[in-house]
Amino acid sequence: MSLEVGQLAPDFEAKIETGASIHLSDYRGKKVILYFYPKDATPGCTAQACNLRDNYDALLKAGYVIFGISSDDEKSHKKFIEKQNLPFSLIADTDLTVHHAYGTWVEKSMYGRAYMGTARTTFVIDAAGKIAEIIEKVDTKNHTAQVLK
Repeated sequence: MSLEVGQLAPDFEAKIETGASIHLSDYRGKKVILYFYPKDATPGCTAQACNLRDNYDALLKAGYVIFGISSDDEKSHKKFIEKQNLPFSLIADTDLTVHHAYGTWVEKSMYGRAYMGTARTTFVIDAAGKIAEIIEKVDTKNHTAQVLK
């Protein structure tokens, strides 16, 4: 499925690091940053999460709620949040349902070997639940600037 700016963001139910279930539709009326990343505690993913953490107040002031999402489980997310002191929740998409709905589970290649993995992509969702922006070329060290530009 290929999503486009202006489309209603696919709703989903998923678990966050505490084991609690959330629905994207619970956040209607708020702007949401939904960022897909490959793996907890890896260099690029840590840089991206920490950039959002370091600019969290500016993002809150701009009216955003932030959710990171990867195929890691709740336990891995909890450790990553504690180690990096992240002030936002991470969604565990272990069955890849949300990845498939957003088109972020893709074939990748490393050293000539093809494998399936997460396309690092951020969806900025407006208060009406529509996709306002899709950031496919994520600058992990300056991601907040990409969102707030």
